[in-house]
Amino acid sequence: MLNKLRPALGRVLTPIGQAVARTGVSPNAITIIGTAGVAAGALLLFPRGEFFWGTMVITAFVLFDMLDGAVARVTGKISRFGAFLDSTMDRVADAAIFSGLMIGLYRDGQEALAGVALYCLVSGVVVSYAKARAEGLGYTCDVGIAERAERLIVALVAAGFSGLGVPYILAAALWALAALSTVTVGQRFATVYAQAKADPAPAPAGGAPSGGGADRTDEPGAANAGDRAGDRDGVTGPRRRDGDGPGAKAAANAGPERRR
Repeated sequence: MLNKLRPALGRVLTPIGQAVARTGVSPNAITIIGTAGVAAGALLLFPRGEFFWGTMVITAFVLFDMLDGAVARVTGKISRFGAFLDSTMDRVADAAIFSGLMIGLYRDGQEALAGVALYCLVSGVVVSYAKARAEGLGYTCDVGIAERAERLIVALVAAGFSGLGVPYILAAALWALAALSTVTVGQRFATVYAQAKADPAPAPAGGAPSGGGADRTDEPGAANAGDRAGDRDGVTGPRRRDGDGPGAKAAANAGPERRR
């Protein structure tokens, strides 16, 4: 849903990206540093119950990480490997955030809520993979009320206020995220199923290999190829897309045939 903000964020981040580019730092270095900072804040501070300061550290590195797409555009260092690295590091950051929350809650004696945090982690991965796999098979899957940006904003805002002593806010946020992520998975399954019913191409002989095809990140599809800006499942700010570079459309269509 926050995808609508991407053009405005792009206009804000481009001049900042130009300033950062003059330092000589590469887009891939920004991606790695941003992810490392997020993981450190989540796994070192959240397990100790430092939810407020953990949120501050994570937010700072998330904002820094948003600049990789802007730097890539202004320097011309747009690559498909950069898109792959960016999307992979997003999954690492998400796992670190919810793992840190889960450990912190478990150590605080809130075992049930720790289990909800684990469910949010797993369901978030399924939300991302459902779209990646659908687009790898040639379907469109741009639906969902709880994409990555929404999930991170809700989790971090709730964790920050919880660290300031606001009661029940983290529990309410995690239960809401669990429900919304489940709905989003259902929306994506329903969308792909409807397309499969409308275009029931037969499966290849013997079936497609498990996990085959051109899996793509949880981002808008290759129609926006060439613009390294984009978000990771609707994430805050311009990012590099998995459809960048020459031949991206051909690569996207190189996966197995659509199946029922």
